[in-house]
Amino acid sequence: MAAQILVVEDEIAIQELIALNVRQAGHRPTLAADAEEGLARVQQSLPDLILLDWMLPGMSGIDFLRRLRANGRTQAIPVIMLTARAEEQDKLLGLEHGADDYITKPFSTRELNARIKAVLRRRAPQMTEDRVEFGDLVLDPSTHRISANGADIAVGPTEFKLLHFFMTHPERVYSRTQILDQVWGDHVFIEERTVDVHIRRLRSALNATGHDRLLQTVRGSGYRFTRVA
Repeated sequence: MAAQILVVEDEIAIQELIALNVRQAGHRPTLAADAEEGLARVQQSLPDLILLDWMLPGMSGIDFLRRLRANGRTQAIPVIMLTARAEEQDKLLGLEHGADDYITKPFSTRELNARIKAVLRRRAPQMTEDRVEFGDLVLDPSTHRISANGADIAVGPTEFKLLHFFMTHPERVYSRTQILDQVWGDHVFIEERTVDVHIRRLRSALNATGHDRLLQTVRGSGYRFTRVA
């Protein structure tokens, strides 16, 4: 699935090259030329991943990263640092302040795309094209198909995203607010009960194969997708 990737880079030529590579990899880039613009972009809509230059005018990339990690709303956003600073001490500093990965300039398109894919797979698996299997329940984002025991299960686009999120984050309880943020995006303002409507639709679609029992309601907390029926 296409990820929204924020590129915070002050060198326009590098910014445009990264944006082109991100688009070719099937993702949606948003651009910022400095940390202040980057923070404004994050406030508008949470990206799925940030590519962050270390050396920025004004606020540095490290200070930008500190602010992200100190804020409950933004602390979980995956961040890959982009920098010409190749010393081990600098790499450790970036990682210690919460970077998920570190790429030294100059880097190849293949390396950048591989790092993006690896971080998304680790931190936001619902944004990848990886096939997900949960027993005999199979979800394939590349073909947008769900099947069980070889039989297709028809769901709407929102239910597909909802199931993809649950299958890649099993056993944890998620509140309606958390589900809204993860599936609809935190910039979309809709009623929390909308989640219940789509949960019912998803359960109805899974009912024929008996997989509806895997999607559990946790009273007073939210919903959980579990392997224990």
